Amino acid sequence: MSRTPDRTHPIPLSVLDLAPVRAGHSPAEALENTVALARAAESYGYRRFWISEHHNTPAMASSATSVIIGQVAAATERITVGAGGVMLPNHAPYVVAEQFGTLAAYHPGRIDLGLGRAPGADPWTARALRREQGAGGDFPGQVAEVRGYLAPGSGSPARRVRAIPGEGSGVPVYVLGSSTFGAALAAREGLPFVFASHFAPDQLRAALALYRSAFRPSAVLARPYAMVAANAVVAESEREAVRIFSSLQQKFLTHLRGGMEFRPPVDDIHSLWTPQEAGIVGAMLAESHVGTPETVRRGLADLAARTGADELMILSEAWDFDARLRSYELLARAWGTTGGAGSAR
Repeated sequence: MSRTPDRTHPIPLSVLDLAPVRAGHSPAEALENTVALARAAESYGYRRFWISEHHNTPAMASSATSVIIGQVAAATERITVGAGGVMLPNHAPYVVAEQFGTLAAYHPGRIDLGLGRAPGADPWTARALRREQGAGGDFPGQVAEVRGYLAPGSGSPARRVRAIPGEGSGVPVYVLGSSTFGAALAAREGLPFVFASHFAPDQLRAALALYRSAFRPSAVLARPYAMVAANAVVAESEREAVRIFSSLQQKFLTHLRGGMEFRPPVDDIHSLWTPQEAGIVGAMLAESHVGTPETVRRGLADLAARTGADELMILSEAWDFDARLRSYELLARAWGTTGGAGSAR
């Protein structure tokens, strides 16, 4: 059951990680960095560390989400670790319940399960993942199926299929979305909702308004709990932060051109794109906060105030891993992170 956040203190900050693979470098390096970042995030006082599922993408190594979560949870002690999220249409709900039930058995009280309905892949890869044409079309039904497997067992012989481990594990389920669809589902089921404004901010306000107005209290939550994802790049100077941010801008630019690469930063991003491309990438990355610690703190505080978010999920990508660590460290210091006030558990 959630507690009402104490608004006299900053809301909690959490980390979203995509295991970014630098162009010319290996996925193994990216996965090692993910574990190292999780350890650092725990020491900085972030509440959660979530890994997002992507497939067939040279710029990201976050395909086997549950495997990465196991490695991260084993390398840390306190921070909650989870999926932000599992793209449910790619998986049998029963397998998801077993996997996350197993993770929870190893790490009681520390595992989250965020569920999304996008494939996290191109159409060809989606077909390879699902095998069956049209598989995963009923996202609300799939979410209900996962939750059913994770619920306490009745002991009735009529329940022929049980997730063991998984049954009665209490793994918290979150609905992810970048539109009003996920917001409506989370509201109807009384579940926490996470909006992906770090790459699709257009419907942020509408989705949160719908979520709160349509929310039905449940055994999980007495009141809505909304998490908002945003990009944040923090450095000692505005100029350096802008330069670091250009790697993420290039990743979106290469995606727009039919690929996706994570490239070194540049001094002048405007020399790389057309005005039309700049507008498209800028719109996708509109909820990005880049600059000194105080600049980014103010920007995120404004985001929290504009949205009424109960928690912010921060993605900070940098070509240089030390700069990435430093970004999260500087933000934690500026925010006064101590583990946060509100909880959706």
